[in-house]
Amino acid sequence: MKAVVCTKYGPPEVLQLKEVIKPSPKHDEVCIKIYASAVTASDIYIRGSQIPIQFWIPMRLFLGLTKPRKSIIGMVLAGEIESVGKDIKRFKVGDQVYGVTGFGLGAYAQYKCMKETDSMHGCLSLKPANISYEEATAAAYGGLLALQRIEEGNVQRGQKVLIYGASGTSGTMAIQLAKYYGAEVTGVCSTAHVEFVKSLGADKVIDYTKDDSVHLIDRYDFMLDAAGKAKSSKIKEKCKKALSSDGKYISIDDGKLELKSERLARIKEIIEAGSIKPIVDRTYPMDRIVEAHEYVGLGRKRGGVAISIEHSN
Repeated sequence: MKAVVCTKYGPPEVLQLKEVIKPSPKHDEVCIKIYASAVTASDIYIRGSQIPIQFWIPMRLFLGLTKPRKSIIGMVLAGEIESVGKDIKRFKVGDQVYGVTGFGLGAYAQYKCMKETDSMHGCLSLKPANISYEEATAAAYGGLLALQRIEEGNVQRGQKVLIYGASGTSGTMAIQLAKYYGAEVTGVCSTAHVEFVKSLGADKVIDYTKDDSVHLIDRYDFMLDAAGKAKSSKIKEKCKKALSSDGKYISIDDGKLELKSERLARIKEIIEAGSIKPIVDRTYPMDRIVEAHEYVGLGRKRGGVAISIEHSN
């Protein structure tokens, strides 16, 4: 099978498309024929070894000291169950699925074997029927992260919610999910994305590049920092200070991403009901993975960036 291999840490050019051995499922695994993957912020950090200093030692020990322990990286996939082990109960051959591979990585390939049970090595669910495989990758990663944080924030109908970093993969899903739960939503983004964020359903949009946007800041019950703590601005600090006395601030960096198939199933229900729609900015073929990593590294994307994985007949 074809796979993108990362044999050392470094810039996007370290990624190489190669022929590798196709995996076979164990008795408690399914083998997924992957039709789409995605380039996420996590992939960028792993490839470049750009790990926050507080996590450097444990993450390097887990991922690999001088090079990735697993040469095939990639954390998000969408595809079809090609074969199943004898102990599999949740899935059957032909099921369309989507999920996150976690520390199992391996999504930059034509095939991936995964357990059907949740763990830090992945979670898997049936894919929403009304979206493409590429869109499903944005729903899996951005949706899983956004729904977890929205639930942690206990977002309720009528509350005022602020999403900082509203145009990214998790930010675009967070806006729609907060609206789905009945909140009044303010999105924060750059000038180029203001109209886009409005189109997602945000009631108000604040341009963090303009200091005079400060007058748009309200009093918030919940603030989700979907850009991460490494990115700062004057507007971000003022928004944090605008939280109500019992308001809550949560960053996507706060704690690990919980890999729960029940959340993926919930996202599937909401998408199929037409209440939210995952956003894909660009789609690249597998042999242009370097370009995809370069683009995501610029930090200007709207929603997710997908990798389309073809199979010869």
